[in-house]
Amino acid sequence: MGELAKLPNISKVNEEKLLAAGIDTPERLRQLGSRRAIELVRASSDPGACVNMLYALEGAIRGVRWHDLPKEVKDELKAFHRTLR
Repeated sequence: MGELAKLPNISKVNEEKLLAAGIDTPERLRQLGSRRAIELVRASSDPGACVNMLYALEGAIRGVRWHDLPKEVKDELKAFHRTLR
């Protein structure tokens, strides 16, 4: 298990997807933000990365389980995810 998998919501599988996208540290994930990170994951290894992964990334950045993200944040992320192609 690497540094990323120590964050909340980041499984070994998600860590592998992040690494494939060039996101190799928690600091890099925080710098990029969840929206840019999901774009990179979709471009590099998982074109179908779902909204739940986006929630997981945002929760990891905030240090909380994604289930605990405020509804407004989830709504914003869901709207952003719909714009991805």
